[in-house]
Amino acid sequence: MSGFDFSLFSKGGPMMLVIVFMAAVAIVLFIERALYLHRGQIKSKAFLDGIKNTLNNRRLVEAATICEETPGPVASIVKAALMHAGKPPEKLRYAVQEAAIVEIPSLERRLGAFAAIGQVAPLVGLLGTLFGMIMTFHAFMQGAEFATATALSNGLWQALTVTAASLLLAIPVHLGHHFLRGRVRALTRDMEWAANEIMEYLINEYEGEGIDGGAPAPKGKTAKGKE
Repeated sequence: MSGFDFSLFSKGGPMMLVIVFMAAVAIVLFIERALYLHRGQIKSKAFLDGIKNTLNNRRLVEAATICEETPGPVASIVKAALMHAGKPPEKLRYAVQEAAIVEIPSLERRLGAFAAIGQVAPLVGLLGTLFGMIMTFHAFMQGAEFATATALSNGLWQALTVTAASLLLAIPVHLGHHFLRGRVRALTRDMEWAANEIMEYLINEYEGEGIDGGAPAPKGKTAKGKE
């Protein structure tokens, strides 16, 4: 069985260079986003349990340091909550929401450009196909009543090759985009869960002073003004 003939790429015409360039950009974007999202994926439950154990020992600063040293949006959300421990619940929720607003765009960064490559690639292939057909009809006109097979095949080769190449690029890019979107959704769910858990803990269970030396945080029913 013979290997793939890479000389076919040279028959795709000028639009083949555009597709190769788009493919290189797509590979770089996918690798960068996949590594970034993988780095931000942590075991949220184990991480939050460790933070709670640290807070139970009245080591709020140590818990905040752990969050700062841990990569990912979940740690950033938890750190934002810890920085406002001991403050009213409204301020605590606002701080967590503000941190989420900062983190979510970071997760979605460059996904739009990656998706655009998958959407534009078939259009580039279609344009290359039209160029190939134009070459074919031009060969007909140059050959008067007869046109050589070589003259006709050049345009057909370009039309078919660039179409195939554009689809070979668009299909994996679309699949890669769905994969990356799934990772973003998973991280977003972890952020929402961690935010609810840490806020509930700080409001209803945690006793101690905030990092800035604020008033002690309420515990249990005391958080609602009851004894």
